[in-house]
Amino acid sequence: MSAPDGSPVGAERSIGQLFASATTELSALVHDEIALAKAQLKQDVKRGAVSGVGFSAAGAVLVFSLPMLNFALAYGIHAWTGGHNGEGGWNLGWCFLLSFAANVLIAGLLALIGVVFAKKAKKSKGPQKVAASMKETAGVLQNAKPHPRPELPALEQRAPEAIEAVARSSS
Repeated sequence: MSAPDGSPVGAERSIGQLFASATTELSALVHDEIALAKAQLKQDVKRGAVSGVGFSAAGAVLVFSLPMLNFALAYGIHAWTGGHNGEGGWNLGWCFLLSFAANVLIAGLLALIGVVFAKKAKKSKGPQKVAASMKETAGVLQNAKPHPRPELPALEQRAPEAIEAVARSSS
């Protein structure tokens, strides 16, 4: 196993290597946050499209169903109120008005579905969540403190090889 910069994990790494590793990981984190924002924005656009389709369907139903539904419903109401057997029934004008009201009710329900999806798309906090996450990450990185190093024995007690290894790794 190795670190992102290619050096073996657990081996002594220089400050430059540690900085390069941290930079690589931070870059990957930022790229992932941007990908998340794009995915959430795509979902919001999809919800908006469903809302638009709902409104369009409501309009299409209202426009294309009015003639046929109005005639069928008006004559049905007229027949239901007794007009089919010569007793007169309701006036056809009132029957047509009632059938139009039924069509408006259906279109209103479809528009309500469109409004519900539009509100869901508007309430979505996708980009705000990503921005908050990135701010949190930046705050954590700003407040990061280096880990304390273990105390080393006095230089006189150390072996010359250890001193030489430290000198090589820091250069």
